Amino acid sequence: MMLTESANFLFSKEIEPETVGEGITRQILGFNEQIMMVRVTFEAGAEGYVHEHFHSQATYVESGEFEVNVGGEIKTLTAGDGFYIAPNISHGAVCKKAGVLVDVFSPIRADFLK
Repeated sequence: MMLTESANFLFSKEIEPETVGEGITRQILGFNEQIMMVRVTFEAGAEGYVHEHFHSQATYVESGEFEVNVGGEIKTLTAGDGFYIAPNISHGAVCKKAGVLVDVFSPIRADFLK
């Protein structure tokens, strides 16, 4: 049975990071059926390969430096920057300096839940 809502308070130090790629881990930090927030940590050189999904996504760059590709347009983003990805638009990121992205998805990324 899939959870449809997280606890009200989630502490990153208590959530075991899940490895999702070489040099990439994630922690789910809150969700219900309509929205989900995920903290993704990257080592320098790690790549979130170009992909697409039906979810809307807004991402905040917490730290580091990332070369972000949204629909073929590539920009370099650093701490404090953000980007938006409309549904079904190809996107990916290459981490130039180790850092963290905070992704917010709508609706929930049910595929992230076990």
